[in-house]
Amino acid sequence: MSPIGETATSALTEASTATTTTEPTPSPVPVQAASVTTPTAYRPHPKPGYPKCKLRLECRDLTHEGAEIFISNNSITEDLLAAVTVVLSILYKPSQSNSHIPGTRSVTLILEASEGVAYTRGSELDNDHKEIHFSLDYISKIPTEPASRRRNEIQGVLVHEMVHCWQWNGQGTAPGGLIEGIADFVRLKAGLSPPHWKKQKKDNWDSGYQHTGYFLDWIERKYGIGSVRRVNEALMNRRYDEEAFWMGLFGKQVKELWDEYCTTIPQDAPIGMEKAQEKPEKAGQKSKDQLEKVLD
Repeated sequence: MSPIGETATSALTEASTATTTTEPTPSPVPVQAASVTTPTAYRPHPKPGYPKCKLRLECRDLTHEGAEIFISNNSITEDLLAAVTVVLSILYKPSQSNSHIPGTRSVTLILEASEGVAYTRGSELDNDHKEIHFSLDYISKIPTEPASRRRNEIQGVLVHEMVHCWQWNGQGTAPGGLIEGIADFVRLKAGLSPPHWKKQKKDNWDSGYQHTGYFLDWIERKYGIGSVRRVNEALMNRRYDEEAFWMGLFGKQVKELWDEYCTTIPQDAPIGMEKAQEKPEKAGQKSKDQLEKVLD
């Protein structure tokens, strides 16, 4: 081979070697880090609560003896809030919407000199704003013994009247005795029954007040906790029909239930001091028609 050929061959060999040795080494494929998903914190739904309303106080005569007694025996804000709480807790179970509870927006307690004990009505604004009219004359006559008597009686009346701010009434058709009996049932369950209350056999189950209240308490014990709540809620969206109403709830006519209840009462006992409230078909000297309008 000629020197030129050797040189050419050598050059090609070197070029080939150079090409081979200088080829870059490919970079490794980057490994993607596994994505880490942060779990969403568990947020439970808030526990349903009861509706709230504005509470107001109006005293129309601060110089009245009853006003001094009321103010000195009560923590006014706490006692009104307690009355609302006990009424709602006995008559209802809360839900997310609370659409089964009347839409009461405010309750104004009005202390005034008047006859009777107390009555409740819708305000002049509308029926979602309630007024409880409480007699200062009655407050001034509450016995002073035992020491807790005045406070318990005042709170008992407030609870009774607060029921009227939150209960259903069969679109104005429920018997007055049932309406008042539910109110006194709640008072009884709140532990605020006055000492003169007694269970008594009466001709009619809807004699009202404590007489019907004790009857409803017997129903609650016989048919289970929440039975009176069912009675109240059954008056929400329908007119009262006595036969269908009680048969639908307890499978018996109310007269049968009343007769059975009366067998549990050994004998009538004198009740001593008569309850100073008005007859079942009235509320603070209001007629039955006015009561139905008030509680609608």
